[in-house]
Amino acid sequence: MTRNNEEPVAPDALDRVTWALRRAELAVQTLKEQRLRPLGLAAAHYTLLISVHSEPGLTGAELARRLNVTPQAIASLVARLESRGQLERREHPRHRHIQELHVTDTGREVLRAADEVISGIERQITEGLGSETAQLRALLDQVAKAVREV
Repeated sequence: MTRNNEEPVAPDALDRVTWALRRAELAVQTLKEQRLRPLGLAAAHYTLLISVHSEPGLTGAELARRLNVTPQAIASLVARLESRGQLERREHPRHRHIQELHVTDTGREVLRAADEVISGIERQITEGLGSETAQLRALLDQVAKAVREV
């Protein structure tokens, strides 16, 4: 067995753009979780509710693909939100075995309150960035485009 005495990562590994993106993502996610908790929501609940609100009638499978999570994760979240009366399943008009997801009136109220929280986080970020907000948004769009082209 040959031993490699070289370091397993480059000395600047934690200074990479990808790590900066990850640190920012974790910071924002942590803040969302903290501020949504008093509403009885996790950030994943907000994501699911706003996704279904934006596209009523999505199926669990479609939602899983769009959010890049497993169908099992979606099923668990849907069950939780359904038990709280925030989401409902309806039979697809043409396919009896397919269930569409819809936000209920209760879900819309929760979503409204949660979106106020998320808007507050957005304001905190954009006020901190000031005039650089548009530049960051454009750069993040470029990052998304660059990794999709690979």
